[in-house]
Amino acid sequence: MINQLRASVASIQARAPGFVPEVALVLGSGLGFLGDECQNAVSIPYGEIGHFPVSTAPGHAGRLVLGELGGKRVAVMQGRFHYYEGYDTATAAYGVRTLRLLGAKTLLVTNAAGGVSEGLEPGVILNITDHIKFFDESPLRGENIPELGTRFPGMSYTYTPELRHKARLAAQELNIPLYSGVYMYFPGPQYETPAEIRAAKTLGADAVGMSTVPEVIAAAHAGMEILGFSLICNMAAGLQTHELSEQEVLDTAEKSKGQFSQLIIKCLEEM
Repeated sequence: MINQLRASVASIQARAPGFVPEVALVLGSGLGFLGDECQNAVSIPYGEIGHFPVSTAPGHAGRLVLGELGGKRVAVMQGRFHYYEGYDTATAAYGVRTLRLLGAKTLLVTNAAGGVSEGLEPGVILNITDHIKFFDESPLRGENIPELGTRFPGMSYTYTPELRHKARLAAQELNIPLYSGVYMYFPGPQYETPAEIRAAKTLGADAVGMSTVPEVIAAAHAGMEILGFSLICNMAAGLQTHELSEQEVLDTAEKSKGQFSQLIIKCLEEM
């Protein structure tokens, strides 16, 4: 894999010579609009990057945008790769590993999630403090890549406390309510059952979703600082009277994009 990652990096460098990102951004369902706000941008479809997977999920444009946002050089993934698309978790984390080798030292990761805890209603933002993962294999499974990290990385401080503190201050300055809590990863693509949501709540989850954790594990393994946000796009199964749908997720993301983009850009400015 390290040779494939290096080839992917070379493919990106050929399109943007000399560009070294400070921050890698991974944008979830319906949240890719932030990539369109980059200045001096170079946009590369995933299919034109050697060995790069292709995003097939709704609301994922499938482009890498290299440019400037919030005063930082950023590499923005407009769309990600999911286990439910048929990829293994190592492939789901491939983009983050590529951007780490390209030079990014910080990962800012976002997702659209279902709210579990009281107060986490559609449209609010959750600052991820920790995660729960019980499903599918680790992206680190198999031979270790020493160029990226150690065989047995710790996960006690995965979501960087200093960055979380800066996010809270940024939200206060912008007068944007910001919750903090635990994100629980499910493999999908089916939404969780009401019984699974009750179990998640008992285990300490505040929000649930189908992404992010494989990327975060790979980023932590590679020594990156990590800041994560969930945009709550629906109440989780059993907590609302209607069936869940992907359109509800995309509609909420569209309604919330102004406030969400303000917070992300402010966080970049404060990094």
